[in-house]
Amino acid sequence: MRIAAGLMSALVVAFTLVGPGLSWQDATATVAPPWAAPGPGLPLGADGLGRDVLARVLAGGRDLTLVSLVAASAACVLGVAGGLWTGWSRGAAARAAARVADLMLGLPLLLLCVVAVVALPGPAAVIAGTVLGGAPLTLRTVADATAGARHAGYVEAALARGETPAWVLAHEVLPAHAGLVGADFGQRVVLALHLAAALNVLGFGPAPPAADWAAMLRENLPGLGLNPAALLGPAMALAVLAGTVAACSHAFGGRGVAR
Repeated sequence: MRIAAGLMSALVVAFTLVGPGLSWQDATATVAPPWAAPGPGLPLGADGLGRDVLARVLAGGRDLTLVSLVAASAACVLGVAGGLWTGWSRGAAARAAARVADLMLGLPLLLLCVVAVVALPGPAAVIAGTVLGGAPLTLRTVADATAGARHAGYVEAALARGETPAWVLAHEVLPAHAGLVGADFGQRVVLALHLAAALNVLGFGPAPPAADWAAMLRENLPGLGLNPAALLGPAMALAVLAGTVAACSHAFGGRGVAR
């Protein structure tokens, strides 16, 4: 189950990254009348400007996926590092960090991203929002797991043979949390996808005529009655990407290193 979920998620992500190179048609070229229905040469028909919808679907996921992966990586690295320190340490600084993380979990992320996008480029706002909303949850999750592992036999054995706490965290505790961290990373990717899609739907994404799945939802909504495929195509692409990543995250959630 885990292998199948991982392969499926990897294939979907890889497909979105190489999608622009798979199209036989320029995603910005007018090739048909506006809102042309699906037919020969146009499997998903045309959008309001007569552009090939399938070509735009193939081209519209790469930047969205790349930004989400970068944002999730940043949130996961910061959250895991903070969680290991917070869960291991018993000092006042670690307790204060945990309280700050708890407070940050209540922040309205989409509103923060909308505010941030005024001063930052759209991708930077997505990264900032994912870090602000995802890293605190990762920190709390990893901190709880680390606190529980602090008195485990394999940890006490490593300390008894003279290993430093930093070594134990890096070589014993972190590998034991492999499944937890992998599952958390998948959830951060989904969060970043949601934030990126929301900002792009609101018009803060790539400038026209660049193809983007979320922007296509806004662009093709007026033609829903004429060519539903122009809206369903990018919507299904977003759903499949987020769904497969979430399924992979769930499948790997219980995986760890036996001790």
